[in-house]
Amino acid sequence: MSSTLEMLLIVWGVLTALLLVLLIYRSTLSIHEEDQLYLDEAEAHMQREQDEIHARMARTVLPMRVLGGASGLLILMIAALWVYNGLSGVQ
Repeated sequence: MSSTLEMLLIVWGVLTALLLVLLIYRSTLSIHEEDQLYLDEAEAHMQREQDEIHARMARTVLPMRVLGGASGLLILMIAALWVYNGLSGVQ
């Protein structure tokens, strides 16, 4: 295997691992999210907690899209390079 292909695989592995960590973090946040809250003035702290959870989840959207897109594009590049190396070695 060429060193370029190995390097791309390492970078892809790191990006995909970061994406998985971010997905796990988001799922742990969603566990604490409530579908409906019936609040009165005495339970206003629960509304603030839900707002904080929503803010944290909103901050994960852009990094997840970037990491997911980068991981997808990188695996396509790796596949194309692997096919190119295989076809050029057949000659």
